[in-house]
Amino acid sequence: MPDSPVPNDHAVSVSELAASLKRTIESNFDHVVVRGELGRVTIARSGHMYADIKDEKAVLNTIMWKGQVDKLPFRPEEGLEVIATGRLSIYEGRSNYQLIASSMRPAGAGALMALLEERKKKLAAEGLFDASHKKKLPYLPHTIGVITSPTGAVIRDILHRIQDRFPVRVIVWPALVQGDAAAAQVTAGIKGFNAMTGTDRPDVLIVARGGGSIEDLWPFNEEIVVRAAFDSEIPLISAVGHETDTTLIDYVSDARAPTPTGAAEIAVPVRSELLLSIEESGARLKRALARRTARSRDALRAARMPRPETLLQSKRQRLDYAAANLPRATRALIERSRSRLAAAQVSPAGLKADIRRSRQSLRETAVRARPALMRLIERRSVALESQGKLLETLSYHATLSRGYAIIRGEDGKLIRSSGIAEKSSTLRLSFSDGDVLAAPLAGPAPSPPAAPKAKKAPAKGGQGSLF
Repeated sequence: MPDSPVPNDHAVSVSELAASLKRTIESNFDHVVVRGELGRVTIARSGHMYADIKDEKAVLNTIMWKGQVDKLPFRPEEGLEVIATGRLSIYEGRSNYQLIASSMRPAGAGALMALLEERKKKLAAEGLFDASHKKKLPYLPHTIGVITSPTGAVIRDILHRIQDRFPVRVIVWPALVQGDAAAAQVTAGIKGFNAMTGTDRPDVLIVARGGGSIEDLWPFNEEIVVRAAFDSEIPLISAVGHETDTTLIDYVSDARAPTPTGAAEIAVPVRSELLLSIEESGARLKRALARRTARSRDALRAARMPRPETLLQSKRQRLDYAAANLPRATRALIERSRSRLAAAQVSPAGLKADIRRSRQSLRETAVRARPALMRLIERRSVALESQGKLLETLSYHATLSRGYAIIRGEDGKLIRSSGIAEKSSTLRLSFSDGDVLAAPLAGPAPSPPAAPKAKKAPAKGGQGSLF
């Protein structure tokens, strides 16, 4: 019989057979892309996702590890049609084959549109799309940063349009604009340009790519790209897709262009138009200045003001008269001054006599001043000594020297009654020659001895009493 065992057949264990099947499946199905509907979806505490991908005839167990689950751009839910990419493997413990998914995305435009609308509402609620956050674009940037694919037609269109309108410096940040890695690279480009310093830092950014389906444009709907555009300190122009295409980066950008070429037109003005505008403004300025000068000239003539030569004639005549009289007036002034000096009889001998008199007066004043100063010092000394004696008399130290003492408590405050003294644990007694510490007596203090009674004086004019 064909099913009869052959004695020389080698029997393998269950584990060996399972391991062989696992190697076979993993080597032949190391990369698969599966489309189906999500059935059971479970997110374990560890963060791993366990789900079923099914169609009308079969079910495929699927596992996605935590690192990949955290990167999912949507929330996996039962009934959602998805496309999963990964590899097949076998779990030997239950002899089940399963898909270990590395990525997953919604299948079909309907699912993506629903996800897009949900994300749009979430970001709008956070205020990322508010007009108050949008920055004004520079009128004439010196440097433009472009984030796009360096090999596509988009960058050529942008460079060509900028060259035609107003040639400025353009820095290209190479980035994928389609696929799973596109969102991360576009985000890195926005953050990289913002981190630049000096003259290399762009004045405006352009994020651009050509048209495509919603799947092709999906990287520009990713949350990391939208938040990077919102956080950009450099004004940003989005030029993703054609005019009818709309992505979330269009809502958060400072300006939206219908096409990449339109982004270049928004970024820079037309140089020839600027030159023509400057020439027209200069011509208008010259004509306005000529009209203003003509009006001022006519107004000056209508005022009939005298000629400048007429105004200066009288001043010149007065100057000529003054110049002619100046020598004679100078001589007369000198003569008058000489006469006053002679009348004053000022001579060196007189000045010396005045100096001698002043010196003698100064010596006499010095002789009188010394005794007066000594008398003043003596009066002040006597007054100071008198005040010192009065202070000593009024001071409480003099009272202490007569046998009195000052009593203070632990806090340094004066004690003025026995009741307060009894409540204090320690008393400080201040005498005239120092302080001592003492403890209050327990109980009332003994009363002082009674004074002896005075003898009754005998009556005047009589004998004393016998009793």
